[in-house]
Amino acid sequence: MGEELMNRSNKQVILNNYVKGSVNESDMSVRTSTISLKIPEGQDGAVLVKNLYLSCDPYMLNRMKKVEGHYVDSFTPGSPITGYGVSKVLDSSHPNFKKDDLIWGFTGWEEYSLIKDPSQLFKIQETNVPLSYYTGLLGMPGMTAYAGFFELCSPKKGETVYVSAASGAVGQLVGQLAKLSGCYVVGSAGSNDKVDLLKNKFGFDDAFNYKEEQDYNVALKRYFPDGIDIYFENVGGKMLEAVLNNMRLHGRIAACGMISQYSLEQPEGVHNLLNLITKRIRMEGFIVFDYYHLYPKFLEMVLPHINQGKITYVEDVAQGLESAPTALVGLFSGRNVGKQVVVVARE
Repeated sequence: MGEELMNRSNKQVILNNYVKGSVNESDMSVRTSTISLKIPEGQDGAVLVKNLYLSCDPYMLNRMKKVEGHYVDSFTPGSPITGYGVSKVLDSSHPNFKKDDLIWGFTGWEEYSLIKDPSQLFKIQETNVPLSYYTGLLGMPGMTAYAGFFELCSPKKGETVYVSAASGAVGQLVGQLAKLSGCYVVGSAGSNDKVDLLKNKFGFDDAFNYKEEQDYNVALKRYFPDGIDIYFENVGGKMLEAVLNNMRLHGRIAACGMISQYSLEQPEGVHNLLNLITKRIRMEGFIVFDYYHLYPKFLEMVLPHINQGKITYVEDVAQGLESAPTALVGLFSGRNVGKQVVVVARE
């Protein structure tokens, strides 16, 4: 009897097949399996969690493709996809986690997950902020903004900063960190509503809708007549090319993402890399994993700013696991306004 009570139905988002080029909702399906809410005998060092919030992130598309030697493994067709989420511990055989702990980190796109290796999980100590923030502002995207901007770009007061995909999960925080550092910051986004957000909610000095620009070179000259010191790169392609023409001497580019390229079977080339040499530009790619040791330092800086209302964050919330495939696909057409979160359960 007890055994049956512990078995629960478990809704899951499954990857149906490897994806070529762009992702469609038909590449995923929602199915229901069952799971025991007790950790199986002999499974030491594991945690069993109830998932509350899931994070939709652009890098997940690369995991849906069959790629060798990527920094993170491809998903397995026929199995649930995984990603960052916020969860509550129901059972634990790991010394660092106990029942009812709240955590964020890698979990399954399902109602309940057995996490056999909790080494990538962070315990949530600060709960007087929205829990969903740990999929964004206080989670991987927040840490990405912090590491990319401060560790790679070394901003100085009075410098000019350009952020592409500026209203997304990472960009909205980069812009606010730039303002707190005394920089002049301009962002680009794909709709006039997002441009308004950048200027009125996040305090960017200026912003533009890249879809309304005929020529990115001309646009960047308009906003940066004296050139760009720091570019936080989220999109790649033609925008990167225009930025390279407009960088200042000794400019820095943090290459965080290149979302314009993820859905292309044949990536576009960048034809003006000579700028890197003539302008002595430093362009560096980074992966947030390498900076998680700075997470406590990041929280120490960012939590007081949140509590004082100096940093704000916008989320686009989809309700229910069934809505997750649509929410994820929407990232690549810019349908989301702010950080895309899926609510699986409130508690």
